[in-house]
Amino acid sequence: MKVVILAGGLGTRISEESHLKPKPMITIGDQPILWHIMKYYSSFGFYDFIICCGYKGHMIKEYFADYYLYRSDVTFDFSAENRMTVHANIAEPWRVTLVDTGLNTQTGGRIKRVQKYIGKEPFMLTYGDGVSDVDLNALMTQHKKSSKAVTLTGIQPGGRFGVLDLEGETVTGFREKAREDGGWINGGFMVMEPEGIFPLLDGDSCVLERTPLETLAKDGTLGIYKHTGFWQCMDTQRDRGRLEQLWDTGTAPWKIWEDSV
Repeated sequence: MKVVILAGGLGTRISEESHLKPKPMITIGDQPILWHIMKYYSSFGFYDFIICCGYKGHMIKEYFADYYLYRSDVTFDFSAENRMTVHANIAEPWRVTLVDTGLNTQTGGRIKRVQKYIGKEPFMLTYGDGVSDVDLNALMTQHKKSSKAVTLTGIQPGGRFGVLDLEGETVTGFREKAREDGGWINGGFMVMEPEGIFPLLDGDSCVLERTPLETLAKDGTLGIYKHTGFWQCMDTQRDRGRLEQLWDTGTAPWKIWEDSV
């Protein structure tokens, strides 16, 4: 199953870093948050990624162009043979498709632009600036059983996010701002059916979280997988500092993989 990652936004709320690099390339530890997200998905056996690039997308492409080389033991023979020998490769078994989806394209428009790479099979979708310990297998199981067009992961952070109105495991509407009432919000980590979502994506100005998801909610075809564990987006330097602390102290809840030797 393919995993689509939205990685093209400007990241204006963390501009101290994003004026130099795209937000998904801001590091936690010594690796971009994008790498952390991909490592998490691959821990569940998802290795096929489609990354929707935009702002400073060339930096994401350069990262993956050099990734194999950086993660391997290499001999450069500059004699008559003039060749490079890779002795040991500890890079992940990823297939990564990097797509320029435009500088100012909105989230729905970016997904629409990668439709030809997705095909007709269900796919996963998430944002390139958040980590979690959500059970992806349980998410997928619920989605298959529900027959919904889209299943999103609902979380309860409180505070500054728009709230989802629910009836059981179906999303019925949205509220603009969270009230400190334990409301559920869209935490990303979604599963989508192509025939259910692509007809609702209309051009580069389409915002996934507005008309498309609101339409599915009204139709009763937008499901929610309720996640009560860890979830954290990286909107600000304070958010990044929290993630850095968790990583540096070895207590990062999303770090479920074994390190390579």
